[in-house]
Amino acid sequence: MTRLLVGPFNRVEGDLEVTLDIEDGRVSSARVNSPMYRGFEQILQGKRPHDALVYVPRICGICSVSQSVASARALADMGGLCMPPNGQHVTNVILATENMADHLTHFYLFFMPDFTRAVYAGRPWHAEALRRFDPATGEQARQAIAARQRWFTMLGLLAGKWPHTQSIEPGGSTRAVDGAERTRLLARMREFRRFLEQQLFAAPLEQVLSLASADDLWDWDARAPLRGDFRMFLAIARDAGLMDLGNGPGRYLSYGAYPQPGAEFVFPRGVWRADGDSLGPLDERGILEDATHAWLADDGGPRHPREGLTVPAGDKPGAYTWNKAPRLAGEVVETGAIARQLAAGHPLVRNMVGRHGGTVFTRVLARLLELAQVVPLMEQWMLALEPGEPYCASGALPDEGTGVGLSEAARGSLGHWISVRRGQIENYQIVAPTTWNFSPRDAAGTPGALESALEGAPVHEGETTPVSVQHIVRSFDPCMVCTVH
Repeated sequence: MTRLLVGPFNRVEGDLEVTLDIEDGRVSSARVNSPMYRGFEQILQGKRPHDALVYVPRICGICSVSQSVASARALADMGGLCMPPNGQHVTNVILATENMADHLTHFYLFFMPDFTRAVYAGRPWHAEALRRFDPATGEQARQAIAARQRWFTMLGLLAGKWPHTQSIEPGGSTRAVDGAERTRLLARMREFRRFLEQQLFAAPLEQVLSLASADDLWDWDARAPLRGDFRMFLAIARDAGLMDLGNGPGRYLSYGAYPQPGAEFVFPRGVWRADGDSLGPLDERGILEDATHAWLADDGGPRHPREGLTVPAGDKPGAYTWNKAPRLAGEVVETGAIARQLAAGHPLVRNMVGRHGGTVFTRVLARLLELAQVVPLMEQWMLALEPGEPYCASGALPDEGTGVGLSEAARGSLGHWISVRRGQIENYQIVAPTTWNFSPRDAAGTPGALESALEGAPVHEGETTPVSVQHIVRSFDPCMVCTVH
């Protein structure tokens, strides 16, 4: 057996290291280290509850809106506030703007550039991958950056700025949208749709969304091979073996995404299990954080985030990361776009996961399909705004109470738990998507989702940064700064 330390990773938000044990040319076990501590949960103690909306967006410059939405929901839960429909629609658009930009960034700037590496120089698609996705000169990468920049200008109208947007409140949005602004926002959405239809998919979004099975997908692909960047991904995925690389735990968590007036979600809440091919209910009370292998105090054993403890213990024996190990009813779960699509019953994603499992291929596929789904929904939410109706419900927050805010960031399920006493935050705990996916082993020695997905990954002779490991890590699109908040 040999041991290999991989990291730090480029094109990953934050710091990440992975220790690999290798036997017979494959990873036999992995330990994932989030080697940075930040302490937002301690910073928030003693602050006024509403101050959380100023602090938590600063956790991350990529996921700032996601943090704002989760925090606002926790405060709303504590105060019994309910967003009016206009506020709900605008908040959804603000969150979706960030999430869709994350999906685009992940595909063009984080994931696909790995296929321009010299290790793939002998593959028939390598020259075309260089032309499209080279980080410095790739034609499609440059077009995606330009599309992303124009897309984010919507948040100037909706929220004043990005990142660290301050228009999201427990009662809704502080920024109303007038008729002229709505017209400009719809024009920007349709411009982004054109980029997706002309460059990414090379097909109408409705046509992409009509693909209901693996047979449908491959038939559609065969009619115009390599046309558009999605088909390029399909060709690479089949040739590079991404279909069966990096299989996850087979249990998928979604907190529910984009709530609509009436408390229904566009993408439902629940836990989808591959072994039963079914969606079960989510019991939030079953979430426990195990700090056995974290450089954090673990007094009293695993804790629900409502009673969570985040106190550094840098010299703790057996620890190898600053990340806790969240478990749902004692089980490892995976979260992300793949979980949302499985929970929502997307036929193509369910069919592909049924054939291949939760792999590098199916994770990226789910994110791209979500782009095709959500952009048209954003247009609908803008058209649903009612002129003259309120955008934000007012109400004072109590001096004593607790609240929970559950949301879906691009990378998956994000939860905030707040406890307030005598008008000040007594405890504030955050469990981010990458906290779930990149968790260490728990007290029973069970590896987290990424740690188990890395087992069996091929490592070629002489590789110090195995390309298979790069693909698996990036398929989860880690945000390490949110993880260690």
